[in-house]
Amino acid sequence: MFIPLHDANRLRHIRFQYVTVGLIVVNFIVFALTWFGTENVQVAAILGLGYIPSVAFDNAELPPEYMLVPETLTYLTYSFLHNDIWHIGGNMLFLWVFGDNVEDAMGHVRFLVFYLASAAGGALFHGLVAPVSQAPLIGASGAIAGVVTAYLMLHPRVKIWVLAFGRIPLRIPAYITLALWIAFQFVMFAMGGEEQISWACHIGGIVTGAILVLLLRRRGVPLFGRCEAAERPAEVSSPSPWGRQ
Repeated sequence: MFIPLHDANRLRHIRFQYVTVGLIVVNFIVFALTWFGTENVQVAAILGLGYIPSVAFDNAELPPEYMLVPETLTYLTYSFLHNDIWHIGGNMLFLWVFGDNVEDAMGHVRFLVFYLASAAGGALFHGLVAPVSQAPLIGASGAIAGVVTAYLMLHPRVKIWVLAFGRIPLRIPAYITLALWIAFQFVMFAMGGEEQISWACHIGGIVTGAILVLLLRRRGVPLFGRCEAAERPAEVSSPSPWGRQ
């Protein structure tokens, strides 16, 4: 649908997005350890760390050799596993572009809680939709959906550089791009879209993110970009899409 490139939205409360960068680094480390491991390592990681609804809801049991962590922890661990470079690359690009400003609005610790809770919310809704499924759920999409939703609620009027349809560069307001992205997730969920993608997980992350941004943002941080126009100097020209995020 679109690829985000840059948002030109400065940080107001923190000097650097340590948690956002840390999550990206951890995701790539885990990906490298599993992707370049043996087939047995990959299978063990997916079964032992992925979220399997039938196991989480006690409708099935994993063989003991694959019980790497307690079942409840798989609500989080699944989000650090990815199928391939495109899977992790897309998720981490969204996190890089949008995560820093959400972290800025919440603070480092609260943002980490927000991110992990959005991942858990995505897994939970996925499990509620398909409680007997034995297919492992992996990927950070639930957490990313929460981040995207929080960004939309915080900075809807910020203009974002995107590649529309993967090839057309456009600079458009976040409320257009991200609202369409969120609407697309609901449409695909209602239509039962591609089986390889858990649209339910995305919906769970969206709902969790929408609720938690109300609770975890800093005191005084407004919603829906109410102060953005007043804070931006009128004489400053539009920044380059390749400038500092």
